[in-house]
Amino acid sequence: MRETVHRHLGKVLTGAALAAAGTAAMVAVTLPGTAGADDSGGAGGGTRAARQAGQGPDAAPPGVVERAPAEEKQGTGRDPLTDDEMLRVEKIAAAGRLSATARDVDGDRGPQRLSVDLAEPEAAEADDPDAPRRADVTFYDYKNDTLVTRTVNLRTGKVEQTGTQRGVQPPPSRAENAEAARVLIADPLGAGLRADYKDATGKELTSPDQLELSGGIYEASPGAQPAVLDKCGVHRCVRLFSKVRNGPWIDTRDLVIDLSARKAAALDRG
Repeated sequence: MRETVHRHLGKVLTGAALAAAGTAAMVAVTLPGTAGADDSGGAGGGTRAARQAGQGPDAAPPGVVERAPAEEKQGTGRDPLTDDEMLRVEKIAAAGRLSATARDVDGDRGPQRLSVDLAEPEAAEADDPDAPRRADVTFYDYKNDTLVTRTVNLRTGKVEQTGTQRGVQPPPSRAENAEAARVLIADPLGAGLRADYKDATGKELTSPDQLELSGGIYEASPGAQPAVLDKCGVHRCVRLFSKVRNGPWIDTRDLVIDLSARKAAALDRG
């Protein structure tokens, strides 16, 4: 069984092969070296080598790295949200009944945060330089598979608007990708992933922390998947792109993890 899964699913890919499939892009960066240096060993070569080593009379002084300026706690106008603002609005948006009744991807109390973004100004405020800054905070409630968006006024600290939707699936967060990998590692369908990881590293795969992960939402198409995935789109389902840390890609694209049901399934091959 292990060999079947290994051949069918657990194919170790090179970075270039996966990039060709549209799942990753690798960019090579050539660092400046000693190209063009005089390696003759003569007087000129020795002087140049000394200058490159920072030892000659014409050597440039060592560079000084300045500290990044401290980030303001409160932004202005259309400035990006500061870290302090993001933490503040997330706490405000998740407060109240949502915090008590919603569940996150781990099943713990409280909704799963997906994103925090600066909200667009209202039409009447478009040209007002003193218009209040607002933030849109998006959560997913795994208790009832609902996307919740709350708009928080940063000036007043109040939630001005709440919207709920079903069947709308934004890209998965990093925490959701990690949880999808955790479900897959523990599932029998993860045998190929575990085997390929051991082939690549000589170690057992036991945690998502051992992988570099990205993911995309999977939505069901009639007749294009096993029946167990028919609810994907209403349920939150993820396809993972998995890579050994500092190592090769492992092909897990034929697997879908239903985070709402906490189950994995293999796509039918057409």
